[in-house]
Amino acid sequence: MIHPPNLSPDYRSTVLRAPSRPPIAFKTDPDTIELTSPVFGHAEVGALEADLTRQHAGEPIGERIVVTGRVLDETGHPIRNTLVEVWQANAAGRYAHELDQHPAPLDPNFTGAGRCLTDGEGRYRFVTIKPGAYPWRNHHNAWRPAHIHFSVFGTAFTQRLVTQMYFPGDPLFPFDPIMQSVRDPAARERLVAAFDMDTTEPEWALGYRFDVVLGRTPMEDE
Repeated sequence: MIHPPNLSPDYRSTVLRAPSRPPIAFKTDPDTIELTSPVFGHAEVGALEADLTRQHAGEPIGERIVVTGRVLDETGHPIRNTLVEVWQANAAGRYAHELDQHPAPLDPNFTGAGRCLTDGEGRYRFVTIKPGAYPWRNHHNAWRPAHIHFSVFGTAFTQRLVTQMYFPGDPLFPFDPIMQSVRDPAARERLVAAFDMDTTEPEWALGYRFDVVLGRTPMEDE
């Protein structure tokens, strides 16, 4: 099993969040508790929502990047017209959120949230700013590696996956309890985007590729 355990004591929040009892299985027909596909149409997703650098009056501060990839099912087939959402800290490592009081500057031209729909090949594309690392008080001198949060819906709302995309070569990887809670080294590597020269745009932005594969949730006895 490559998924991290629900309880990872080094990641202190799991001590409070991890379920203490076995999950309860729904006995209802799945078709009665979910839609056959997410109800997000192209008209409901704005043209600028996938470009996090153009949502305000000016240019945000930081290194502009392009992040692209495909959303696939476990057989490798594309998941078309599904919603992909991202959120992240700014280049200084601060979120535009009232609960983030980290003493780093906010950027008035960067909110750090975007979304788009995948195309016919399951591809998505975002233009954004490379986020900075930030302290998070999990333990002494705790810092999160630079990352972008992803929320991906499959063909139904109950298939939603929330994950994080990291950047290659980050020196904070060995010290991050969240990443290290994924015990399989190959699975950890799949959380790291690949630098992609084909996506990189000359004199404008570096490119990264990050594919997301949605599969069924394994049971405890597997």
